[in-house]
Amino acid sequence: MLFRPCLVVPYYRHERAIIALIARLKPHGVVCWLVDDGSGGEASRVVQEIALRESSWLRLLSLGANAGKGVAVRAGCFAADAAGFTHALQIDADGQHDAADVPKLLEIAAANPQAVVTGVPVYDASVPTVRLYGRRITHALVWLHTLSFEIVDSMCGMRVYPLENALDLWSREAVAQRMDFDTDILVRLYWRGSRVISVPTRVTYPSDGVSHFHYLRDNLRMARMHLRLFGGMLRRAPGWLWQRLRSRRADGAIA
Repeated sequence: MLFRPCLVVPYYRHERAIIALIARLKPHGVVCWLVDDGSGGEASRVVQEIALRESSWLRLLSLGANAGKGVAVRAGCFAADAAGFTHALQIDADGQHDAADVPKLLEIAAANPQAVVTGVPVYDASVPTVRLYGRRITHALVWLHTLSFEIVDSMCGMRVYPLENALDLWSREAVAQRMDFDTDILVRLYWRGSRVISVPTRVTYPSDGVSHFHYLRDNLRMARMHLRLFGGMLRRAPGWLWQRLRSRRADGAIA
């Protein structure tokens, strides 16, 4: 399978972090779509200046209004596919993820082109305790939604998508668009047969970092997403269990 990767960076008002992130991504020599999700004002002006300065490898895609991370990633992935790329490494614009791990994730994706290769955060002391507890709850729910432990971390904002698989999913199903996006798309890709390969990657919470997470609104979105995924699991569970039973019987017969 042809492997031609690019980067997709969803961006919304992270002007303090984006300059340093782009500087860390540039040495990897990979074409990048920077998708401005309707930031407006100074935040949009900053990325417009970056795009002019880095036009040899950076493509700026500006959305007219803020529509959510999932919409921004989708727009970048469709643009990359139209330009002939086969895989997109998503990395968030907030500066938390270690851009030095880009080659590692791309190398694993090249060896496993049909798989989603996703980071598993290795935190330092900067991580807020409340974030850790929240992630653990999501991990447990995702294991329930998939009846599997294959997805180690569904929330990491650094991962490689096979574009053919992701775009086909987007064309057939409604995928979450905002803070619930990362988990929703990963579970749905797993349901459709994509392997998920987990790779440790360092994550740091900058002391001056900007979070757009709204505690009440986004937690409600996450709750609704988990209810939808749980319903999807219930519909699929009988088929999964039957397939596993047949597989065990076949293995016993061969033995």
